[in-house]
Amino acid sequence: MMLQDAIDRYVAWRQAHGAKFDTSARVLHYFSRHVGESIDCGTVADEDVLSFLAGNGQLTRYRANKYSALTGFYRYAISRGYAEQSPLPASEDEPRKPRSAPPYVYSHDELRRLFGAIDISRQRPVQLDADTLRALLLVLYGAGLRFGEAQRLTLDDADLADAVLTIRNTKFFKTRLVPVGPQLLDALRAYAAKRVERPLPQGAVSTFLANLDGTPLVKATVNYAFANLLKAAGIHRDKDDRRQSPFVHSLRHTAAVHRLESWYRQGADVQRLLPVLSTWLGHAHLDGTQVYLSMTPELLHEASVRFDGYVNGGDHE
Repeated sequence: MMLQDAIDRYVAWRQAHGAKFDTSARVLHYFSRHVGESIDCGTVADEDVLSFLAGNGQLTRYRANKYSALTGFYRYAISRGYAEQSPLPASEDEPRKPRSAPPYVYSHDELRRLFGAIDISRQRPVQLDADTLRALLLVLYGAGLRFGEAQRLTLDDADLADAVLTIRNTKFFKTRLVPVGPQLLDALRAYAAKRVERPLPQGAVSTFLANLDGTPLVKATVNYAFANLLKAAGIHRDKDDRRQSPFVHSLRHTAAVHRLESWYRQGADVQRLLPVLSTWLGHAHLDGTQVYLSMTPELLHEASVRFDGYVNGGDHE
């Protein structure tokens, strides 16, 4: 069987079993074009695989993603008789993937500057106005949503009477309910009163966060507006800062870290509460939440203070 046909069958099989599989599918299609779409699946040469894995630049985590996608594909291909063996190098021979730079976490002062500069940065909006940008950033930080989740949120999903957001079509095909705190609720109610005055192209299932003409937000437009907002607020990453550059998505990371810092200061059992934070963020596994435990000096300080209290006999319960 030709490689491209085998890949198409594998992608369809994974998606039929409930996997979104968009990223891995793209990797496999890149691989097919790299080695030749019409080549027989069982005759792909080891050196062609190594060339695909190596790429043209420096080693990045993308190599590990490619290796993982090909491992799954060849496991499937061998089980179906499309190939007798995998041309992939042994996993122990693969270079260790480099560590990702930690995400940017805004300080409380930076957040105040960020929200304080919204009106200045959006003085003459064409579509994305200050009210919508403010509501979007508040939802990302106050409810810990991913951008896509906030972007798809409909008027029906924003139940402001019961102070809860219904998050559908998440990264892992799950639906979750996110409670809204009092301050965020007041802000969203104020925005909702303005939102209903704009066009509702799909009625009650129109997007809650919308442009001036009622159309859904566009990621590229939001990113451009946010870059201007960062400049207006004087927020940037120093050259010697090991963190990633500040982005819109950094607000979600910030929400998680600030919640953990607050729990530590309150003396809460953070390990017991991690599954709660994981559910709130919509993580499929707890590992995705535990990475936040060592993300900022402030968080490490709070953890250290808590540990010192335990060692000195002040927190043994």
